[in-house]
Amino acid sequence: MRVLLFVLLLLNFVYGDKIVTIASYNVDNLFDLEESGYEYDEYTPNSFSEWNQKNYKIKLQNIAKVIKDINADIIALEEVESLQALKDLRFTLQREGLYYQYYAIADKKNTTVTVAFLSKLPFVYAKEVSVTASLKHRNILEAKFSINNKDLYLFINHWKAKTGPESERIVSAKALINRVEALGYDKNIVLVGDFNSDYEEYIKFERKRKLNDTNGKTGINHILGSLHQKEKASNTKYEKESFYNLWYDVKEEERYSYIYKKEKETLDNILISQSLLHKKEIFYKNQSMHSFKAPYLFKGKKINEWKTSRQKPIKHEGEGYSDHLPVIAEFIIN
Repeated sequence: MRVLLFVLLLLNFVYGDKIVTIASYNVDNLFDLEESGYEYDEYTPNSFSEWNQKNYKIKLQNIAKVIKDINADIIALEEVESLQALKDLRFTLQREGLYYQYYAIADKKNTTVTVAFLSKLPFVYAKEVSVTASLKHRNILEAKFSINNKDLYLFINHWKAKTGPESERIVSAKALINRVEALGYDKNIVLVGDFNSDYEEYIKFERKRKLNDTNGKTGINHILGSLHQKEKASNTKYEKESFYNLWYDVKEEERYSYIYKKEKETLDNILISQSLLHKKEIFYKNQSMHSFKAPYLFKGKKINEWKTSRQKPIKHEGEGYSDHLPVIAEFIIN
């Protein structure tokens, strides 16, 4: 009997379903201590702002704590300054007992911050999707994974902030969807990152006229095809060539990854292609989408963001995490 049980457990291990966790985290300006000339003033190394070895180490340790607690197989990162900053974070994680063997960053363009990822799983390739030649728009990072011989494509985004109108985010959305169309909508595709867009941006930005310079058209809803999604992932009916926003698979009161002036927002999103809803070789695990809300990431009703002084010149206070919460989803590979 014991032998039979052992064999069954072994077979399940070898042939059973594999859970792959994908997360996304805007780490809020993770700058290194090397002066490149592209830093924000308050992140000039060893200057009046006290962005120094002490505060950099605290920032790395705090962000590493969050990532370690999530323990995702693949974690997308936004607002990483450089490859050096990514390596320093990876080293900090390794010292804490979490080793990400594989990593990549979109650093071909000299934008102030960029996107990257850390992974326990090997990837087939990682390359940048150019949005524009201008430094105004950050490149998108595309990575292909082969897990149990099943292909999975990951696109990491950081679209223009809402200090600018919707047309600026549509530029990124169009570059993204052009690449998706080249791959084919039938592929297993996950879109993650800080889209600076609500999952129902087309409704919310109607109240913000300065953002609506596109006659009501939005990047996340219209270009990515995530309009009119009210059902949970378990029974959603799709329009052809559309992405499903996983926020719809979360209880409405829990749908947030950012708080601005006491208003909860979903700037960070995970969207998936239709193939990942069909329970075939690789698919989304229903009701696994959520934002990571560890108590230490809050101070009262606010997110426990990285602290800088309110008065000028701005100085780093050496405490806090990020102004965003991580978002997480699980996928089943059989």
